Amino acid sequence: MTAYPERVQWRRTTIAVRDRMSLHTLNDILLTVAKNRRDRVMLQRQAQGWAPISSKEIYRSVVGVARALESWGIRKGDRVAILSENRPEWPIADFAVLALGAVTVPVYATQTAEQTAFLLNDSGARVIAVSTKHQLEKVLSVQVQTPVERILVMDAIDTAQAIPMQDLMRQGPADDDPEFDACARSIQPDDLATIIYTSGTTGIPKGAMLTHGNMASNVAASMEVFGFGTKEEVSISFLPLSHVTARHVDFALLSRGVVLAYCPDLTQLAKVLTEVQPDIFVCVPRVYEKIRQQVILKAAGFPRQAIYRWALSVGRAHRAETLAGTRPTAFSWKIADRLVFSKVRAGMGGKAEEFISGGAPLGRELAEWYADIGIAIDEGYGLTETSPVIAVNTPKAHKLGTVGKPLANLEVRIADDGEVLVRGPSVFQGYWNRPEETRNAFVDDWFKTGDIGHLDSEGYLSITDRKKDLIKTSGGKFIAPQPIESSLKLNPLIGAAVVLGDRRKFPAVLISPHFAVLEEWARANDVEFTSRQTLVANPKVQALYEGITEELNQNLARFEKLKRVLLVPDEFSAANGTMTHTFKVRRRGIEERYRTVIDEMYAKAEASGR
Repeated sequence: MTAYPERVQWRRTTIAVRDRMSLHTLNDILLTVAKNRRDRVMLQRQAQGWAPISSKEIYRSVVGVARALESWGIRKGDRVAILSENRPEWPIADFAVLALGAVTVPVYATQTAEQTAFLLNDSGARVIAVSTKHQLEKVLSVQVQTPVERILVMDAIDTAQAIPMQDLMRQGPADDDPEFDACARSIQPDDLATIIYTSGTTGIPKGAMLTHGNMASNVAASMEVFGFGTKEEVSISFLPLSHVTARHVDFALLSRGVVLAYCPDLTQLAKVLTEVQPDIFVCVPRVYEKIRQQVILKAAGFPRQAIYRWALSVGRAHRAETLAGTRPTAFSWKIADRLVFSKVRAGMGGKAEEFISGGAPLGRELAEWYADIGIAIDEGYGLTETSPVIAVNTPKAHKLGTVGKPLANLEVRIADDGEVLVRGPSVFQGYWNRPEETRNAFVDDWFKTGDIGHLDSEGYLSITDRKKDLIKTSGGKFIAPQPIESSLKLNPLIGAAVVLGDRRKFPAVLISPHFAVLEEWARANDVEFTSRQTLVANPKVQALYEGITEELNQNLARFEKLKRVLLVPDEFSAANGTMTHTFKVRRRGIEERYRTVIDEMYAKAEASGR
């Protein structure tokens, strides 16, 4: 049986007094890592297992790459792009760029050649580091349309069109390089560190300009409330480093001496979890949702279903203890833990003491489910423009249904219309080459987050929805779609759900089924289908999803009730423009893709008078 991962009790009572590294720039993190002379800073999966990478190796590699960039004329303020999956070469390239005072431009590995060309042109990147042959070919196909002068490639590829990054890494010094260190220390907090392009949920991506001081201050403030670093801990880096949340987390954990194991392929995450057994589990809500769905599917059938339901009821009765960071001592809870809860944790590696969620709303019901199986998820909230953390639940201050208290160095207030406003040292400098949009992002000196929320009497922040996502029916009623969608996604039969109804007479929902589960249900219920199209069109399937929606309607206000269900035969993804690269729904992309069938659905309802 997997041992129960105690949430270290001292974290909820007091933070040990100890020296903290002084963080002024991101270069301070690299220099501190190098100074610590640790044998294990990163882990890289190889054929023979997980190989450690030491402080000395990282420093040598960073200096080697930085010297090459410098020889090519890369100077302070020049932009260098990184197009790669998560792997040690990503932060090595990043640190090399930052040490020179140049500017890192992350590019998602899943973006198309055309999307990549847009970012390279918009940022004016002169050099790009790519991971694989596939990514190299993508860049080569558009290079003549961009300002890119040189390409670095991380994999060992025999090509004359790119420079092998491994060769440059090996050319770094065996010992300290005082000249390099002086250059890195000369970079100031106000110097631009990175241009991170927003995911484009509402339009063309914009480059958020973050300084060294923006990100360093956010790392320092967000880590002060966690007790990482009292022992050697391990975390898996698998969320795309092109996203601000993942990059922030890696910077933060490296600053605290946490070992990072890199997982470049999300489909391998389950295997990596069992191999690495991380102490810290950081991911986006979509991963937590998928884990829950798998648990529910495995619990199907008698007697497993009965045991699962009983265990959840026991866990629910002891939820307060879990959220307070104490392990329930009741005999019934110990049995439930042995039969169910420990098996869920084993699938997540079995050793994690800290669970963190960010990048998108977790949803209260999902947080409650995890609390009921003995896992308190510390949910945080922020945006690219805020480097990113604005507020976060912590082991010391945790309140279910909120995103925690704002960081100590930030001010947060709620505007008259409910929008969350924030100001402080981690708020960005503006959008790259977009002065008008920069001006529109602020009211006085407060950054407008675009989110609707409120602060309670204890100072905890709750987020209701995105301001632009609020649906106003033709009857004038406002509907917040995220809570409704989060509830629907808890059902294993639903892959994704999007509430419709803006300027319409009534709300409806567009659902992308979880097809693996739906197809299994169809076979068990004698529903014949030859394709996903025929499957979602089947009357029995339509009735199944209408029943799920009707059950949810019982808990909704009259004006929120979903009057129609529109099933689509597609899975949402970044590739088809319906999701961002961090698994958030792109409402505009969905409305454009399914505009015809949405209009037809409402027209039929109008014609029928219902």
